[in-house]
Amino acid sequence: MRNPITQNHACTLRKHATDTERHLWRYLRDRRLGGYRFRRQVPIGDYIADLACLEAKLIIELDGGQHQREYDAHRDRQIRAQGFRILRFWDNQVFQETQAVLEVILQALKTGSPP
Repeated sequence: MRNPITQNHACTLRKHATDTERHLWRYLRDRRLGGYRFRRQVPIGDYIADLACLEAKLIIELDGGQHQREYDAHRDRQIRAQGFRILRFWDNQVFQETQAVLEVILQALKTGSPP
């Protein structure tokens, strides 16, 4: 069952995406990467994933200075317990090494496991 509070929060986050999310989204939207469908700000249980390919059960998290390691570790355990794999990229990686980030994502999608 969906959590309406989480759903509403995800909607708000989509409307106020970070620069990094907008940048990467340009490459992932409309099945542009390998034909895989991605969604933004996806509720997974009580958490919200930055980007997700549900068919491949792959979550992409974009980390800037606002992320807290302990919280992220707990959150990742909860999400992995639901069968998802998680790739994390720093904001500066997404901007400075976009092609490399996309290659890592595509490889994880194709192989079924993170590189």
